[in-house]
Amino acid sequence: MNKIKSIIVAGLGITIGLMSCDSGEIRRSPGHIYAPDMTYSRAYDAYTSNPNFADSQTSRLPVTGTIARGHMMPDHLKEGDTTAYKTYTTSLRFNADEMKEGGRLFNIYCAICHGPNLDGQGPLFSSGKFASMPANFKDAKYTHMPVGQMYAAVKYGKNMMGSYASQLDSRQRWMVIAYIKKVQSENGGDAFIFGEGAAPAAPKADTTAKPAMTMVAALPAPSATIPVMAAVPVAKPAATKSKPAAKHNSHGNSMESN
Repeated sequence: MNKIKSIIVAGLGITIGLMSCDSGEIRRSPGHIYAPDMTYSRAYDAYTSNPNFADSQTSRLPVTGTIARGHMMPDHLKEGDTTAYKTYTTSLRFNADEMKEGGRLFNIYCAICHGPNLDGQGPLFSSGKFASMPANFKDAKYTHMPVGQMYAAVKYGKNMMGSYASQLDSRQRWMVIAYIKKVQSENGGDAFIFGEGAAPAAPKADTTAKPAMTMVAALPAPSATIPVMAAVPVAKPAATKSKPAAKHNSHGNSMESN
């Protein structure tokens, strides 16, 4: 009796095992599922066909005139527009943690050439890989360089330096530049203005422009009495009798009345 039970149990086990195995293209139904939406998402995956749009593309471009959350306004700079580079700046201000992050990003992407001390003695130059020395940010040539020029160099590249637009977003570029300007301010550069709570730098006055002449109108003293012109009555014009209008005959000639 026990042997028969064992055979039956073994047969059932084998049957269940075979039924649970994947049978290729023969059986595609997963059976009954308690929460199918959790197993099979109704959302369309990126780069898959989507019947809800005319082009059948699931991935969509941003809505015109909108900016993704966490992103900044576009800078509208054009490559090669050096005049715009010199005047371009930012209103961003960074706290201590963000300044530290700017230094970290500098050491990752910039120090390999410009050196961890910003003196142009990076490993690529000191090892003899580069024949020409990268920019020494502590040199007087760069301590007063406009921040917009630095930003353009990071975005578009300059000389042998390639573009870092794909590695650093707009905010990260300004973090790196703020870190550079912080170090420069401690080595004879311009006053640091990118710290949290710092006021933006005032525009430099144009010393070549001639001073404009100022016209000042003479005003009466506070105690002086301003004379008031007396009102003069205006005579009404005399009424005149109007001559009666001439009558017109049927032939269009004017005739005076008798």
